[in-house]
Amino acid sequence: MKVISVVGARPQFVKLAAVAEAFRGTGHEHRIVHTGQHYDADLSDVFFADLRIPKPDVHLGIGSGGHGAQTGAMLAALDDVLPGGTLFGGARPDWVLVYGDTNSTLAAAVSAVKLHLPLAHLEAGLRSHNRRMPEEHNRVLTDHAADLLLAPTDLAVRNLAGEGLAERTVMVGDVMTDILLRVRDAVGGKPLELPGGDEPHGTAGTDGAALADELGARGYLVATVHRPDNTDDPVRLRGIVDALASLPLPVLLLAHPRLRDRAEAAGIPLRQGALRVARPLPYPQMVRAVLGSRGVVTDSGGLQKEVFLLRRPCTTLRTETEWPETLDGGWNRLCADPADLAETVLRDAPTPVSGHPYGDGHAAEKVVAALAERT
Repeated sequence: MKVISVVGARPQFVKLAAVAEAFRGTGHEHRIVHTGQHYDADLSDVFFADLRIPKPDVHLGIGSGGHGAQTGAMLAALDDVLPGGTLFGGARPDWVLVYGDTNSTLAAAVSAVKLHLPLAHLEAGLRSHNRRMPEEHNRVLTDHAADLLLAPTDLAVRNLAGEGLAERTVMVGDVMTDILLRVRDAVGGKPLELPGGDEPHGTAGTDGAALADELGARGYLVATVHRPDNTDDPVRLRGIVDALASLPLPVLLLAHPRLRDRAEAAGIPLRQGALRVARPLPYPQMVRAVLGSRGVVTDSGGLQKEVFLLRRPCTTLRTETEWPETLDGGWNRLCADPADLAETVLRDAPTPVSGHPYGDGHAAEKVVAALAERT
């Protein structure tokens, strides 16, 4: 079996790590195409190194841009790569495997369909029901184009059945859980490590060791903010930053490049009050930071689920979640209004929950088996 994985963004690299590991030693041929959607070293290269992902066979180097320009550039480039001539010695792939809900996913899905290549969608069936989110359109369009839908949860399976896609659906579990559980066990008990050096855009330098010592001594929250709904409106962005800065304990803000750019353009200082600014962390250090924290504030999709699995309280700066299982017991709370952030973050400890709604840590093996069975 010949499979091409197409990835381009941080969460996809984590999922790819599990899938690449599951392919090793199987005799199947697995090739990796990196679109370059996330090209910052903190969001790309470090994940391949830390998670022992094989070097991409093709790196398209697309970079940033508007949705149309970025997706179009990927589509044009993928049309030359996905037929497999340079990857499999002239042979066509048995599957093009796409991950999640990014522009890289949609571009690869459209390219595969136009080239009459079998398409499989990993993490199929997630729905936020928020049509303002570009990711929602990406995942819905990809699901309806795909030949095989690899669902992570029972709810995702039901979503797909409700859209008439039950016959193409296989429940495999969540591959990010595979990696998270492995990394959690590896970093548990290790000291918190934070990068030092000068921060971009003229902010002050950071002593990583000193910051880690401060956070460990006082207790802290972890925060990430990157979605357009939260960053592109200066008034809302200022409200979020001010709310985080006013919290009564330090907030480790892992500043995505988009957040830095928008904050600088709006004249909003990120380094103020309770905020302690650092670059995005390598995945093992990110897991360690969450484990040592009192909770997380985020607008990420995947991080909500990771925080839930690590059993830390999460506050999500959105009106909806693709992972409603995280809401059980109050482990995740939605907070649309920054004015409510302090009350939500400082809520009582969540109710303990049991069970594993995202699988048993062997989802990637089930992915490879499902692909092979249907080749």
